[in-house]
Amino acid sequence: MSDENDNKPENDPQLAAKIKGSARQIWLAGLGAYTKAEEDTGRFFERLVQEGEQLENKTRGVVEKQIKSVEDRVEGVRERATGTWDRLEHMFDERVSGALRRLGIHRREEIESMERRIEALETELARLRKRAGDDEE
Repeated sequence: MSDENDNKPENDPQLAAKIKGSARQIWLAGLGAYTKAEEDTGRFFERLVQEGEQLENKTRGVVEKQIKSVEDRVEGVRERATGTWDRLEHMFDERVSGALRRLGIHRREEIESMERRIEALETELARLRKRAGDDEE
């Protein structure tokens, strides 16, 4: 029976050493592959970042051009809208002023002008009265 035990593969020291050596080589190959993958991943990531920067630089100009174009169009629309609003406001003022004049209601500027004329007439009247009073004496 001892002969049978000696022939079994698990009892063969050379076979055990070979398996142990192969297992160690597989382990080392795995470590090497892991290290290589890590290095390659780093380089791959750096390459992706560089390509992303290049793409960003290319598209930035296009995007900025589009933004400028949109801003120019918005400014044009704003100017037209402001001009239209100013014209509408002016027309409204003219119509309201016309309606107030037809109703006999004067604008503030007209009233202020009349007040200045009245003050000037009162000053002149006071001067004339004083002169007439001086002439009677």
